[in-house]
Amino acid sequence: MSLPSLLRVRRPGRLAAEAAALLIAAAVAFPLYWMVLSAIKPAGEIQSTHPRPWTLSPSLDSFRRVFQQQDFGRYFLNSLLVAGTVVIVSALIAFLAATAVTRFRFRFRTTLLIMFLVAQMVPVEALTIPLFFLMRDFGQLNTLGSLILPHLAFSLPFAIWMLRGFVKAVPDALEEAAYIDGASRARFLWQILFPLVFPGLVATSVFSFISTWNDFLFAKSFIISDTSQSTLPMALLVFFKPDENDWGGIMAASTVMTVPVLVFFVLVQRRLVSGLGGAVKD
Repeated sequence: MSLPSLLRVRRPGRLAAEAAALLIAAAVAFPLYWMVLSAIKPAGEIQSTHPRPWTLSPSLDSFRRVFQQQDFGRYFLNSLLVAGTVVIVSALIAFLAATAVTRFRFRFRTTLLIMFLVAQMVPVEALTIPLFFLMRDFGQLNTLGSLILPHLAFSLPFAIWMLRGFVKAVPDALEEAAYIDGASRARFLWQILFPLVFPGLVATSVFSFISTWNDFLFAKSFIISDTSQSTLPMALLVFFKPDENDWGGIMAASTVMTVPVLVFFVLVQRRLVSGLGGAVKD
């Protein structure tokens, strides 16, 4: 069969795949579009019984109410501090732990790996009450530490299990060559192995950042009285009122919360694609 014939045979299938991809992308993007649209709509259009997927009179009043809310900036900085700490600390610990369980042979190594996998199967809701009493006994309630520590505990098993494949993909011959050239174990770890598995670190960091940034359960459970330690998801509660919810404020605050996630994705997108695609090949 000639090349033009192959192209004609494959073209309908390719067009169908592209059309399906566009439909899926539109379905995924539509809630984001509606969120931003509701944030810039005037109150009359939001409460209308005949909603329209556009607006001819955009308004920034909802965003003004969000930024005029007391301590909104503090909530934003608290969320940034908690998410940033979890991402950095979990990435470093996961890298060292993944290297240990991959490069070294020790007793109960397989058992430890299975425990990492089992830890992902436990629902967060089932551990909230025990964690509450644990944080109370450690005196960490109403502190950012009560948010950082649980998220570290839940992020590490997934990060270690995923990074294990990246570390394992680095050839042993590369490590042996580094030792022959006089490199110490620490130098090989940070100057050779770390850059090679960095795409995997980025991929796991995305998971850690999103789960921590959007956390509401721990923030609601562990920050009880000191609202100065609250994070950004807690700011949404201000717009939920007993008589009538401020949907414009809710959507505007949600839009503001989404911006850092989008910025984070833009910054790491290249590394993220290579990280999800695989690691170093021998």
